[in-house]
Amino acid sequence: MTIYIGNLSFDAEAEDVRSLFAEYGEVRQCNLPLDRETGRKRGFAFVEMSDAAAEQAAINDLQNVEWMGRAIRVNKAEPRAGGGGGGGGGQRRSDNRPAGSFGGGGGYNGGGYGRGNRS
Repeated sequence: MTIYIGNLSFDAEAEDVRSLFAEYGEVRQCNLPLDRETGRKRGFAFVEMSDAAAEQAAINDLQNVEWMGRAIRVNKAEPRAGGGGGGGGGQRRSDNRPAGSFGGGGGYNGGGYGRGNRS
């Protein structure tokens, strides 16, 4: 049972978010992801609640509420969608085409031939 909180103030700390959601029930975990390159907060968080009733109450009460100067978005977290194959790597074939130019073109129209010519 995980909640996504978007449009968070960059001043919000994990303990601030945890305290806000603790009013609705036990918070198992609170995570504010950081940007890989800069190490700065990304403006959203995930909160895991101990039970579904507490989770739904928090979502209902906190959706579009102004908190720390911003109207936060609160909803049930959706699993991240896999982006498909993505094709081949940077290697070259014997005919000097990129290795990814044939087959496994990723998630577009069910794969099949990628961008290369059929031969």
